[in-house]
Amino acid sequence: MMGRNVSRLFDMAHAETSKYTIVLVTAPSREVADAIATSLVQEKLAACVSLMPVTSIYTWDNQLQKDEEWQLIIKTELNRFQDLEAHILALHPYDVPEIVAVPISAGSQSYLSWITAQV
Repeated sequence: MMGRNVSRLFDMAHAETSKYTIVLVTAPSREVADAIATSLVQEKLAACVSLMPVTSIYTWDNQLQKDEEWQLIIKTELNRFQDLEAHILALHPYDVPEIVAVPISAGSQSYLSWITAQV
């Protein structure tokens, strides 16, 4: 009996947090990353965007590439993803930018509520 209650609580908590996501995007420069991040927050498509320099190694046009880029870590609600993706595509200089949503499986309720209030 107790197992069912714990499972039910987990399901409720998971349903609440599964509406939140982190979207990862790389940009070619700090200026481009900053412009995208600022626009996403201003347009209420993201609650917060963190920026970090990264080194990316990947294959493009059958050539191994190694580039210094900026990683955007975008905190938002999953239901904003389509609008967020369209907005990024309109601003991003890459032919195929990284736009990957990763679900938030758990988080501080006060922080998650803050995300909702911002977007």
